[in-house]
This record gives sequence, C-alpha cells and structure tokens, in this order.
Amino acid sequence: MPLITLSRGTHGTVRNQLDDGAWCVACLCAAWCDVCVAFRGSFEALAALHPDLLFVWIDIEDEADLVGDIDVENFPTLLIQRADQVCFFGPVEPDTRSIERLIQAQTHTHGAASGADQHVDLLVRLRALA
Repeated sequence: MPLITLSRGTHGTVRNQLDDGAWCVACLCAAWCDVCVAFRGSFEALAALHPDLLFVWIDIEDEADLVGDIDVENFPTLLIQRADQVCFFGPVEPDTRSIERLIQAQTHTHGAASGADQHVDLLVRLRALA
C-alpha cells in the first residue's frame, strides 16, 4: 500500500484499516521541518517495501485536531501500532535502516513495547473525529 497522507479525506480509510487489524507505521512531522521534508521520500520508499503495512504521514499542524495533546518534541516521530495497540511511539533518526529494524522488531513481537504510550492511539483519535 502506498504512503497515505492523513487528511480529512483519508481519515476513514486509515480508521477502517486499523479497525481491520492492520499494522500502521505513522510518521508525525511538520511541513516547516527541513528534516521531515528531506525524509519523506525515504519514508515513501519504506512504504513501498512493506505493502502489507499501512504507512501514514501526519502533519501535526494540518491534523492539529487529531494530534491534540500528543507531545511531539522532535521530528520525525514514529508511531507503530496494530489495531488499537500502540507498540512504539517516539522520535527516531531519519535513517531508513534503523527504522526498518524497528519495524521488524515491533511487527514480529506482536505486542506492545514496554512503556508504549497508549494515549497516542491513532485509532481512538480517528474514531473521536468521526
């Protein structure tokens, strides 16, 4: 599945995929962030390598209603979750090799990482906006 840029028009698609139990890898960024702009192409390439996973690009300012009280301190910040289970949430280096290892580790353990912050659950937030 290609990278989805989260917008009002794609909320339903992402929500439905998560409701169906899909693994989601979401990158929280901002349009003004040069690192994010430079990283987007690499994130799209990762999405192409994993057609079985849902990759979502979230601009924290465009999606301020959705992001709400999520504290994004550094960019890029990655969220990995399956259905309503958050497995990873935190800032990452914009390095596809390390992100690839993180994705592999999370999707193969099939459980929440120790200390994963459940308040950032994208599915719950999308349902609240519906």
